[in-house]
Amino acid sequence: MASPLITGAVVSEETAASAAPATRPFGVPHPTPPAAGKKKKGDGLVALAYLWPGLAGFTFFILVPLLGSLVISLFEWPLFGTPTFIGLANFQKLFADPTFYTVLGNTVVFAFVYTALNLALALAVSLWLNTRIKFAGFWRVIFFLPAITPMVANALVWRLLLSDNGIVNSALASIGIDGPSWLSDSSFALFSVIAMSVWQSFGYNVIVLSAGLGGIPKEILEASRMDGTSAWQRLRSIILPMISPSLFFTMTMTMIGAFQVFVQPQILTQGGPGESTNTFVLYMYRNGFVFDRLGYASALAWILFIVVMLITALQFAGQKKWVNYDK
Repeated sequence: MASPLITGAVVSEETAASAAPATRPFGVPHPTPPAAGKKKKGDGLVALAYLWPGLAGFTFFILVPLLGSLVISLFEWPLFGTPTFIGLANFQKLFADPTFYTVLGNTVVFAFVYTALNLALALAVSLWLNTRIKFAGFWRVIFFLPAITPMVANALVWRLLLSDNGIVNSALASIGIDGPSWLSDSSFALFSVIAMSVWQSFGYNVIVLSAGLGGIPKEILEASRMDGTSAWQRLRSIILPMISPSLFFTMTMTMIGAFQVFVQPQILTQGGPGESTNTFVLYMYRNGFVFDRLGYASALAWILFIVVMLITALQFAGQKKWVNYDK
């Protein structure tokens, strides 16, 4: 049998029965649906079990030393002896110390020049490696090798290369050029440290930027070539915007590492000649473990922490204007 509805449509008895609301015996409550996202007992303990290794490492190796250095900076604290509380005297002495401003200036110059050269060289090599050249994987390994070899060994090799009678000056003398004292002349010493540092670490950025370039769809580049764009136009309007997250990552990490430079000036020049290559961390190390002033070194460490934090915050604030996360 079929029953006509008001609209004139006809439905079967089975369809009408299934569409009718289900009846429930009197006094039987409707079942309560389970609460969405309801936490089970013990979920917090399970989460803590997964998180505690990382939290323990962060607490004992980062948070505790950070707070401990702040406490030490308020004392005159020798390596061996009784510490004496002096309040903010270490910070007052620091800002009245002309050497502090010298090493801060050296570190800032090193950080910005080193970061710019590192990224420019890494980007150029990455673009070259992504032009379908033969043995691209082999060349990536070659460029990455200095980044994983011991920095002290690399610095010692560069010290031999750049010494007054080293290979570089010998090669220049063979063509009639009197090479300078790369490590003993204040006009060239900091540049030599920067050159060695760029050679040491730009291979890591080559790997990161090559991965970013590999993620660009080939169809977009082919379409731009068909539209008659030049290589410079493709680089400026397509490639750089699409690898901007990789560029931002490499720039931030390279800058943070640059402010912590220590091994290169220590091995190559020992901070000389004069104070021309004395950097912040090298000056901090000498105050703490050579001049026996742990409190003053801790005050320097906190100033470095604040400087790096401010520069990193500026980088994150500025990324909104040029970093494109929309693929």
